[in-house]
Amino acid sequence: MASSVSSPLFASLRPPAPASSRCAPPPQAAVPSADNAVPQPAPLVAVASHRRELVLGAALGALLSRAPLPAQAREVEVGTYLPPAPSNPGFVFFRATPKDTPALRAGNVEPYEFVLPPTWKQTRVANILSGNYCQPKCAEPWVEVKFEDEKQGKVQVVASPLIRLTNKPNATIEDIGSPERLIASLGPFVTGNTFDSDELVDTSVEKIDGQTYYSYVLETPLALTGSHNLAKATAKGNTVVLFVASASDKQWSSSEKVLKAIVESFQV
Repeated sequence: MASSVSSPLFASLRPPAPASSRCAPPPQAAVPSADNAVPQPAPLVAVASHRRELVLGAALGALLSRAPLPAQAREVEVGTYLPPAPSNPGFVFFRATPKDTPALRAGNVEPYEFVLPPTWKQTRVANILSGNYCQPKCAEPWVEVKFEDEKQGKVQVVASPLIRLTNKPNATIEDIGSPERLIASLGPFVTGNTFDSDELVDTSVEKIDGQTYYSYVLETPLALTGSHNLAKATAKGNTVVLFVASASDKQWSSSEKVLKAIVESFQV
């Protein structure tokens, strides 16, 4: 959960006052008291204070400009910092860690992994969608991470509290129901708006290392995410994790195989 920080350092490094306030008429000099004590002229004090704030503000700006972007907000090609995927030549390997998302730090999501083409970029997740405001007890699904490529499409990991789908604690995905029942509940998080069962083209079930996964192929002409969507879901711990790959018609025509390889590689 986001928190505010109150520190003497940041208090001293506050930016200069707005120009309008600096242009205000200087305060009238105080009238000498009966014992003839003369106060220090106010304008000179204001100028010294303003100069000090300009210097400190410039120091803070330089410090922040050198600070690296957080891991979840890197907008550079993933091939520059992710390792090659041993089992998928031509791809790089991403495995989420607690430093990547609030839910992983809170222990609400098990680490997940998948491969990506090295030219893709990780994009920022808006705070309202990230679950940062509701950890560790979120009532609605949230977005974990997002990656995209303008020519090939985009992927995202969506996490949903298990209690939203079943009252059984630590339920498996089979406990929740059939693939069709699960996608009926999570479909809007695939498309970005609404879900119609007629958009479901194919489903499949597979087990990897004892973990069951439901996979989906969807044709969604009205979806905000794109007219072609692939999804893969599983349940582990207190969360259902949904991996979604989306593409427009133009992207799909050239990247269908790439997107399928990305989705097939997803594991929790």
